[in-house]
Amino acid sequence: MAIPFLQSAYVGAYLVKQRLKRNKRYPLVLMLEPLFRCNLACSGCGKIDYPDPILNQRVSVAEALEAVDECGAPVVSIAGGEPLLHKEMPEIVKGIIARRKFVYLCTNALLLEKKIKDYQPSPFFVWSIHLDGDREVHDKSVCQEGVYDRCVSAIKLAKSRGFRVNINCTLFNDAQPEQVATFFDEVKRLGIDGITVSPGYAYERAPNQQHFLNREKTKNLFRDILRRGKGGKAWSFSQSSLFLDFLAGNRTYHCTPWGNPTRTVFGWQRPCYLLGEGYTKTYRELMETTDWDRYGTGNYEKCADCMVHSGYEATAVNDTISHPWRALGVSLRGVKTEGPFAPDVSFDRQRPAEYVFSRHVEIKLAELRQSKT
Repeated sequence: MAIPFLQSAYVGAYLVKQRLKRNKRYPLVLMLEPLFRCNLACSGCGKIDYPDPILNQRVSVAEALEAVDECGAPVVSIAGGEPLLHKEMPEIVKGIIARRKFVYLCTNALLLEKKIKDYQPSPFFVWSIHLDGDREVHDKSVCQEGVYDRCVSAIKLAKSRGFRVNINCTLFNDAQPEQVATFFDEVKRLGIDGITVSPGYAYERAPNQQHFLNREKTKNLFRDILRRGKGGKAWSFSQSSLFLDFLAGNRTYHCTPWGNPTRTVFGWQRPCYLLGEGYTKTYRELMETTDWDRYGTGNYEKCADCMVHSGYEATAVNDTISHPWRALGVSLRGVKTEGPFAPDVSFDRQRPAEYVFSRHVEIKLAELRQSKT
């Protein structure tokens, strides 16, 4: 795994503390979305389909750091939109690092060469560069030619300046296992520190709904990819071995939506990073008023095909703490890529999907109009 010892130690101590306190629900990673505006329009993205008044909103420095303090998660993943469009992003990052939290700044890298002077290498800071595949695959994914080459250039620059650099890679149903494995070999040669990989999630208003994976296709795809890399041991993933084992269909997991709470320009997003079905003003309100049993695979139709890290990585990490030898075994042997899949959760009682996205947009627009008057 590509998680350095310092981060493993900090996160491990935090998890043990939560266990000793007998806390049932606690965050692992704060998903901070300080804006939705982006300088790309990727076909699988459901984060940029907002009216301009909302795309123009920003989470302030004070609001961002208040969210970090309120939540208390040891890791903060800053996503968007494109975070480097936020003029106060360097100040936000510095404030989080000063709190001894680990920051993963997710970026499409188009502005990285221009903005990199505003950041300093730190064991608490990682550039997480969006890269969905090789030149052909990635440029098609982001709907713009030349982006892959600019990402590679940005990776080389960041590494030359002493930064930790990961890539975050989302796979869809047109992914070719051999091509993905070759791509992982290529980025390994670039000297990246880790790979975050996940199947795509069918956002309610993503422009292209035809290329998302269902659960069976996800399991088969990841087995086919990991088989080409010694069960995944050929590459350094910034994820737990048990999450990769889950993606390959070897674990039966329920998601942990509170493990990655999300703070956006709307507020605290209910119930998770991928579903926006209500918002609260405070983290405490999110945790105490959300009916968590209404969500998750097997509980809600929208969650049926989700196997994304933002829902399941926390589950896998908790399993690792409970069964460290199980996780060690997968790390040493590699992910199993043959044999029957583990039983899946039951879908017999899942409730039908509710489409509420537009209502929350209307509420936010009404608030903005009122604030102007």
